Amino acid sequence: MATRAGHGLAKVLGIKLHYRNPQGLDDLSRGESVYSVSSADTYVEHEPSTGEWVRSIVPSGRGLLLWAYNLFPFVHWIGRYNLQWMYGDLVAGITVGCVVVPQSMAYAKLAELAPEFGLYSSFMGVLIYWFFATSKDITIGPVAVMSTVTGNVVERVRETNPEIEGHVVASSLGVICGVVIVAIGLIRAGWIVDFISLAAISAFMTGSAINIAVGQVPALMGITGFSNRESTYKVVINILKHLDRSKRDAAMGLTALAFLYLIRFACNYSARRMPNRSKMFFFLSTLRTAFIILLYTLISFLVNRNHRGSKQRRFAILGDVPRGFKHAAVPTVNIPIIKAYAGDIPVSIIVLLIEHIAIAKSFGRVNNYTIDASQELVAIGVTNLLGPFLGAYPATGSFSRTAIKSKAGVRTPFAGVITALVVLLAIYALPAVFFYIPNSVLSAVIIHAVGDLITPPNTVYQFWRINPLEVIIFFLGVIVTIFSSIEDGIYTTISVSAAVLLFRVVRAQGRFMGKVKVRSAVGDQFGNEDRKYRDVPLETKNDEDMARTIFLPLEHNDGSNPLIEPQSPYPGIFIYRFSEGYNYPNANHYLDYMVQTIFQQTRRTNPHSYPKMGDRPWNDPGPRPGREEEYSDRPTLKAIILDFSSVNNVDITSVQNLIDVRNQLDRYAAPERVDWHLACLNNRWTKRALTSAGFGFPTPSGDSSRWKPIFSVAEIGGKSSAAAAAAHEEGKEQSPGRDEEGGFGGKGADGGRDVVGRGDGASSDTSDFKQTIANSKAYGPTTRVAAVHGLNRPLFHVDLTTALQSAVANVERKAGEEVQVVETKAV
Repeated sequence: MATRAGHGLAKVLGIKLHYRNPQGLDDLSRGESVYSVSSADTYVEHEPSTGEWVRSIVPSGRGLLLWAYNLFPFVHWIGRYNLQWMYGDLVAGITVGCVVVPQSMAYAKLAELAPEFGLYSSFMGVLIYWFFATSKDITIGPVAVMSTVTGNVVERVRETNPEIEGHVVASSLGVICGVVIVAIGLIRAGWIVDFISLAAISAFMTGSAINIAVGQVPALMGITGFSNRESTYKVVINILKHLDRSKRDAAMGLTALAFLYLIRFACNYSARRMPNRSKMFFFLSTLRTAFIILLYTLISFLVNRNHRGSKQRRFAILGDVPRGFKHAAVPTVNIPIIKAYAGDIPVSIIVLLIEHIAIAKSFGRVNNYTIDASQELVAIGVTNLLGPFLGAYPATGSFSRTAIKSKAGVRTPFAGVITALVVLLAIYALPAVFFYIPNSVLSAVIIHAVGDLITPPNTVYQFWRINPLEVIIFFLGVIVTIFSSIEDGIYTTISVSAAVLLFRVVRAQGRFMGKVKVRSAVGDQFGNEDRKYRDVPLETKNDEDMARTIFLPLEHNDGSNPLIEPQSPYPGIFIYRFSEGYNYPNANHYLDYMVQTIFQQTRRTNPHSYPKMGDRPWNDPGPRPGREEEYSDRPTLKAIILDFSSVNNVDITSVQNLIDVRNQLDRYAAPERVDWHLACLNNRWTKRALTSAGFGFPTPSGDSSRWKPIFSVAEIGGKSSAAAAAAHEEGKEQSPGRDEEGGFGGKGADGGRDVVGRGDGASSDTSDFKQTIANSKAYGPTTRVAAVHGLNRPLFHVDLTTALQSAVANVERKAGEEVQVVETKAV
């Protein structure tokens, strides 16, 4: 009833349900091959439906339960937690805690906030993350780049709204970013991060590291009188202009920075010389930041203990750090505050995402586990959403602390709880010690930390070896960051990378393929298809049983040996491969090149299709009066084989362009029709789209529709399958002589065979086919085969070899029929 109603409505609205089906035949009578099911199982491929697509994207009840279960990955492993895991987590957690305490206070200064806000962010980051983590190594907390971005936001809001406190702005920014990132993670759209290339990430990290390091030099040297948040090149100029203003802070900062690098170098050198003690040297190197902070805090205490007043201090020190969570409150998030920094929300989200996901994926590969990007976004989002309630500002994954945590032997994400306890201890027990920390030493810690974010020259060289264009993007991002800002550098690299990607898609170059006979060889040995090697004399290199056909670009633009000349598939038959998908941006470019090349290498089938000179189009004026048609030695266009191996989806525009080109080439080849064979289709929706446009079966012609389909068939389950064994036990025998009109066409790909079937109007000698079948291994007494692809789409082929066989068979059949017609007329 529903079908009748639908058909009636379609008739009223003028919708042609059999669009581009001029024969009006159903799916099983479009001229497909007919052969007995006793010799091979038929297979009709059904088109996907809209309802099927909806069901595939709408989660089921079980899918929703699984989604909720996966939101809390810790339940997957917490039940198997053991003492050995606890030991590794305890060591790693304490180690990271000793590093994060001084780093977080230093990064808070980058965010234009008091040092306690860095401690709050560190505590909430490591405490919340482990509930949602899919990475055991990541440590969430304040990082240099995000702190700098937050500081820029605080500075800009302070200029326009001086009444709004900085920590209020930072907390509000954290909540807004958290909400957006949580939403992205919950809908499982973590793949969005993949649009940001490695070159863009490297440029962003390198430019940001240079920007931050240069911005900390004034505090390192005790130089004042200018802003360190201007463009990097301006800060360098101001440093050089005011270098004579350096104070005692320089003595503290420069020596601290030198000691940090010296300790790291000594530990790394000692670890190489004494590998059996490398673990000890690793922990010594890791704790160098805490050691330097304690050492210079002691020096500062001895120097400034009698000079606690701000004007009496010998050099700048951190000052008062309140004990506990003094700023815990519900974050203030309202329209005026959001409007003040609305333009900075996108760059803040991008920084939070790319830094965390890039680090998580990198350490996941190193330590042999896979992260869930969407779940990681949930973790970042929840951390930034809840952190501001205790005074935290935006936080994300830290590269340096993650590397330390990984090398320290962390076993599970629970190590974050240990780190949180260390930070909590510092918040309540050490504020009096923090008072005497020199500001210049904190700047040295920042410079030392961000130095590892700079992409080393060897890595840049490797980038150049892989793709020189992306190295240009890399340097462009670094230059823009240095001469403008971190935000502009991020937008520049992402925009240019996206533009390059779009250009590659739009200007994708198709390739015409030729066939080459190849053999597998090791030295003077040549392998057969079963990869069993045997000694073969050199004079037997041309044995057909040792060779197989492959297809190479005719232009050799794939780097293949130019001394090997691929042969044309067949006169008038072209194999064309799409290189990078086939969609509306590149459809015209692909097909224009294809048509242009075909016109250059073929001639019209009917040179007299234009009786008069005035009938010819302006772009094809033909030969001069009294001369013959040029290029008469060229073949006529007979068939086109399209290789869809790199195509996953098509759209309306690309299919319509293909229809237009088909009609254009049919007029060019008139009165003949061009056969279109499509190989390596790997998406059911692509097949449906192309079928609706009339591809997949022969185009009906005026007086006959004789054609010769070739199908790839394969054994069901293989020779040793249960089905084959059962069939053998039951004594089932095939009847090759009954109702069969096909023949064995030769071996196909993947152990299958190519079967030649009968199309409508076939008139070949049936006895010849029966004899061929009787002699063929495809229809043996114990082997049952089935078609690999649907018989209702005979011009969709499993590979290029089958497509070429089918195209050649039909071209030769047409030529034979034409010869018979001519001979009949002559008689």
